[in-house]
Amino acid sequence: MGTLNPTNQSEVFSIRYVLLTGMLLLIVFATACSNTTDQETEQDNGDENTEEGKSEKDENRTADDSGNEKGANNESEETSKTKEPDVMNERKVIAKKLEQPWEIAFVDDTFYISERTGSIVTIQNEELIRKPVEFNQNLSSQPEAGLLGIAIPDDFKETNTAFAYYSYQEDEQFFQRVVTIEEADDSWIETSILLDEIPGGQYHQGGRIEIGPDGKLYITTGDAVMPELAQDLDSLAGKILRMNLDGTMPDDNPFNDSYVYSYGHRNPQGLAWGPENEFYATEHGSNAYDEVNHIKPGNNYGWPVIRGDETAENMKIPVVHSGEDTWAPSGMTYYRGNFYFASLRGEGLRKFDPMNETVELIVSDVGRVRDVYAAEAGLYLITNNTDGRGEPAVDDDKLIFIPIPKNQLH
Repeated sequence: MGTLNPTNQSEVFSIRYVLLTGMLLLIVFATACSNTTDQETEQDNGDENTEEGKSEKDENRTADDSGNEKGANNESEETSKTKEPDVMNERKVIAKKLEQPWEIAFVDDTFYISERTGSIVTIQNEELIRKPVEFNQNLSSQPEAGLLGIAIPDDFKETNTAFAYYSYQEDEQFFQRVVTIEEADDSWIETSILLDEIPGGQYHQGGRIEIGPDGKLYITTGDAVMPELAQDLDSLAGKILRMNLDGTMPDDNPFNDSYVYSYGHRNPQGLAWGPENEFYATEHGSNAYDEVNHIKPGNNYGWPVIRGDETAENMKIPVVHSGEDTWAPSGMTYYRGNFYFASLRGEGLRKFDPMNETVELIVSDVGRVRDVYAAEAGLYLITNNTDGRGEPAVDDDKLIFIPIPKNQLH
């Protein structure tokens, strides 16, 4: 074996030193890179957390600006589609081109809508059929007169017989009457008179009829522009009347031998009962001062002696009134804790909260509203823009469904 000389040994050592130094430098560099990568990864995670925090702040700010909590909307798409609406704007037009509609009745999935012009419209599965009513007297042409209220009893499918309230003229006098009517193939026919010669006039015809929870027929009558008749118990004007469905007087009416249930009314047009049979009525006041009254048998509601907050002995003041504003209230219904009533000149649908005794306008973009009906899913209303006092659209008048959001229920 040969040997290396010193010069060669020095060269080998130098080479080894360089190689060792290089390896050390590579190890140090690799370690540094590894630490840097870990730090960058931590920084990336930190930025992600910061963005998430920023997003939450932005959502909170958005919620503050809009008044809505977005957190309440974190639901699956399926849940979002099936939940009830939170705002009252998901409405549906059920029928169009009604002619001066006045009252909504509903039996066995069919709507029955009276028209002042003398017809009854049936609506089933959004199909509209109009049939004239063959009256024994000619309809009055006075303002606010004509075919007004209708009531459909539960046994209608067996009897084809309903109730109606209409205005007529005889010689120079105007009256209203309550009758039974029977549906035929192409028309309705007046079959019997239950109550006749209710005073009529140029205005204030009353006209609402409803079958109450006690199975009796309730009828509103106006003062026929003769205010003194509202205080006269011998007159049928300015009253809420109560009768048996065969036209006889109930034995438990508050006044002997009388249909009068309450009196001192100017022009009541809405009747509704709550779950405990609490009974309310809407009433047109004079020069505003429209009313919602809690009706009890035998009570005197003051017209024309008092109005608004005025008081007098043995006379009842309204639960709420409009003051100097105008509601022009008409039909009324009860739905899950509140009463709702139509407004004519006041244009819209209003909610009356009987617990707090407050009134709130909840629909204001459909014009005049004549009546409202409560169903399981919400309310149905009829507009009244074709009655000569509104501004009808091309397809007026309408039957419209209005869903009521849960946050407006008691």
